[in-house]
Amino acid sequence: MNKTLKYVLTVLTAGLVLMLGAPAAFAQSGPIKLEVTGDGADNVNVLVTYKKGGNPVTEILNATLAATSSDGRSFGPVPLRSAPEGQNLYHAAEPLPNGEWRVTVTATEPSKAHTTVTVKAGEIAASPVAATGPASVKERSAAQDMADEGAMGMPLKIGIIALVALLAVAAWIGLVRRNRASVRR
Repeated sequence: MNKTLKYVLTVLTAGLVLMLGAPAAFAQSGPIKLEVTGDGADNVNVLVTYKKGGNPVTEILNATLAATSSDGRSFGPVPLRSAPEGQNLYHAAEPLPNGEWRVTVTATEPSKAHTTVTVKAGEIAASPVAATGPASVKERSAAQDMADEGAMGMPLKIGIIALVALLAVAAWIGLVRRNRASVRR
């Protein structure tokens, strides 16, 4: 093989490898969405995703939680801390006292967001309502898996485009070599 052709094919192959790995390196940004739910006991779960695409927020979250009970008590503001259960799952730094609470979560980083929901805090009770908690987590996990599959579409498209470009360049080089060979005779 011609030395130039080897260099061109090497560069194109390296470019293809870099393009296939590059989309994973791009950090997403933009508005975030806060999903707030009670954990069935005395804390609150906050799932943080990007509004566009539903991908998990992997940047550091700066957010606080404040709550008001139905009987007028107030709680917080307390900071949210990263939960060990997931990359984009957060808990209040302090547990909520027993009762029904109107919880407001306010985030300032990586972008501003605000949401308010009503949750019950107290002892874990074996009831049908408590049994539905893990199912909603499974549903969110399934939805996240589907969003991840959709996110894989872009690297696949870029890879196909790069492969077609690589084949086009290889065909062009082959034609140039054939024409040079016929001119020499």
